[in-house]
Amino acid sequence: MWHEYYNVATTDEAIRLMGEKGEGTRIVAGGTDLILELERGVRRDIHTLIDITRIPGLDQITLDEEDVIHLGPMVTHNHCAASKLIRERAFPLARAAWEVGAPQIRNRATVAGNLITASPANDTITPLMALGAWIVLASSRGKRKVSLEEFYSGVRKTVMQPDEILVDIAFPALKTSQKGTFIKLALRRAQAISVINVAVVLGFEAATVELASITLGAVAPTIIHAKEAEKYLAGKELTEVVIAEAARLTMEDSRPIDDIRGSAAYRREMVRVCTARGLRSLLKGEEQAAIPPEPVLLWGKEQSTFNGQLSAQSFPESPIETTVNGVKHTFTSGHDKTLLRLLREEGKLIGTKEGCAEGECGACTVFLDGKAVMACLVPAPRAHGAEIVTVEGLANNGQLHPVQQAFINDGAVQCGYCTPGFLMSGAKLLEERPNPTRNEIEQAITGNLCRCTGYYKIVQAIEDASQLEV
Repeated sequence: MWHEYYNVATTDEAIRLMGEKGEGTRIVAGGTDLILELERGVRRDIHTLIDITRIPGLDQITLDEEDVIHLGPMVTHNHCAASKLIRERAFPLARAAWEVGAPQIRNRATVAGNLITASPANDTITPLMALGAWIVLASSRGKRKVSLEEFYSGVRKTVMQPDEILVDIAFPALKTSQKGTFIKLALRRAQAISVINVAVVLGFEAATVELASITLGAVAPTIIHAKEAEKYLAGKELTEVVIAEAARLTMEDSRPIDDIRGSAAYRREMVRVCTARGLRSLLKGEEQAAIPPEPVLLWGKEQSTFNGQLSAQSFPESPIETTVNGVKHTFTSGHDKTLLRLLREEGKLIGTKEGCAEGECGACTVFLDGKAVMACLVPAPRAHGAEIVTVEGLANNGQLHPVQQAFINDGAVQCGYCTPGFLMSGAKLLEERPNPTRNEIEQAITGNLCRCTGYYKIVQAIEDASQLEV
């Protein structure tokens, strides 16, 4: 897929390499969109990847003295979903982040990557635009600040130059007089692209709407504002009549197309319905009811950190040195593969399955530095210096992991192809929450698909595993 891969230790190194290597170079943070595009052959001109995941401090969410929230380029969707600051001062972003993919995807996929991919159906662009966000782009020529509204020039098109990298996402934190939410309509509850999405941010003076920001996703070539609805709401109190008219005006501002996920007419009607739903939740103070107060992250207890020296280390010039299931491995080939194929083909660890190779089925779930991820969407060189656990590593000294034993006891194995992924998700859940509720179990396996029968025995097995002694 790619020819060269660099792990860098500083942003300056990444900027220098971007300038030196030319237009066929891309930054890898989460890589969940980029790897999929490379696998599908959509991006045939990419020859060099620059991995910034080991640069310290890029995964921070901070609030500055001017009450502006900053997201580093390595902030993931799960970081946002779990962040107290984001949930309290930028709730539309927290809810949008929670709606993306599944835990394994949210552990890798970054907000910065979501913005740069520039699909009008991407979930985090919509709330960030409603919040008035801007980004900072850096290159060897210096830095420039670009508002999100100016960043997009069309479907999957931005004003970003080939040698630039995104170094900051910023937006004003919501004041106590402001409230907001995000509503997504998709074809299933998880692992689904938006048919439409709506973000609403309202500023109040007592009970009167002083300022409104309504943005729409998947209904135009880029994320757009519902300008007529925004004007209409200003100076009015939220009532059912006002909500109905604002929702109608929002629908009128949308300009969707027909595609495989829905017709234009259906999308227009769903814009109206979802806008009304969002405004009504703000009126009743119920906007946070749709997201768990403590979402399942599949982070476990601890995450490993790289302790070696990284200074523009390149592959294939260097071997991939990693630890898998507690055993050190050195791979001199496989640098141009995904982690899934490195494990199966170079590592001969075939327990991790390839079901879809698109991050949809979860059969390839492994632990990377303590977090559950989809191995099919991780570039193999990311394994360098990492701690990896596969399904072969769940058993301890010949004793099955409680989740493995419960799957046997409860007859949850079925055909077995999806089982390794379910076992990994269940094991990480029990590490994170030793006594999970049924809802938390369901959250944990939203990224794992079973095609045999149903999920009843699988859920029961994970529930029963929490009662077994480790």
